[in-house]
Amino acid sequence: MSASVFLITTIFNLYLMVVLLRLWLQMARADFYNPFSQFVVKATHPIVGPMRRIIPSIGTFDVATLVLAILVAMAKYLVLNLLFGGNINPVGLVIISLLDVVKEFLTLVFWVLILRAILSWVSQGRNPIEYVMQQLTEPFLAPIRRIIPPIGGLDLSVLIAIIALQALQLVLRDYLPYY
Repeated sequence: MSASVFLITTIFNLYLMVVLLRLWLQMARADFYNPFSQFVVKATHPIVGPMRRIIPSIGTFDVATLVLAILVAMAKYLVLNLLFGGNINPVGLVIISLLDVVKEFLTLVFWVLILRAILSWVSQGRNPIEYVMQQLTEPFLAPIRRIIPPIGGLDLSVLIAIIALQALQLVLRDYLPYY
């Protein structure tokens, strides 16, 4: 992978993760007034705000934010295709963009789980970011804990979730260019 591909994918993927984080925070009903949540909202609101006037939510699901995530993924592949002279297939672009959004969401969940594990070792539960990480990851970890409870005080749910996420990422790797 060349340096230009790396830079382009990194820039688009970082913003895509922030957009997906906004959607995830809303779905998890995380603390809106938390400084971490406020950063995510402020970083995405200039685009999501106007889109919400055009694209309504479905119940509590923010469709405008999902559409923005798909558009960011599409823009990434358009820029890469235009830069390297590839032909653009609109249907293929939509499918690859949807798969890329799923891949980036899995990557985001992975990093949030890692961050939550590290924070649990050092912060002792008083960090506001740790509180949001707990709100985000608990829906994934609680079902695992029901099947495999903590053993001798050691919670293996994060490890099992990370292994499952990595397996899903391997499956997606075969379908995405510029992985």
